[in-house]
Amino acid sequence: QVQLAESGGGSAEAGGSLRLSCEASGVGSRSYCMAWFRQAPDKEREGVAIIDSDGSDESIRYLDVVKRRFTISIDNARNTLYLQMNNLRPDDTAMYYCAARPGICRISYIYQASTWDGVFGQGTQVNVTS
Repeated sequence: QVQLAESGGGSAEAGGSLRLSCEASGVGSRSYCMAWFRQAPDKEREGVAIIDSDGSDESIRYLDVVKRRFTISIDNARNTLYLQMNNLRPDDTAMYYCAARPGICRISYIYQASTWDGVFGQGTQVNVTS
């Protein structure tokens, strides 16, 4: 069974940076779609970024509001997924979740987060102050 453990959340000022990490176990040699989701208070969970487990550039997609600020990457040698977040804004404040599901990524995971049927980690909180 896949297990995910996020780290790296915390507080930052607007314009600052944070890097989230997600250590995955139980993935074996199967292909997975790896993703970051977030959920702000009183809002629905939304997809932030997705990447196939082979790390192909063609598989990477971002939520429009984080494009050119966030970068998703994967280190298969360490079974670790990353989300580099630069130029943070107060509206980036949310609980961030690492997620994984067998198969390839689909753009619908970004625009219709409810279509995600994989597993989530416990989440890591990101707070951005102005």
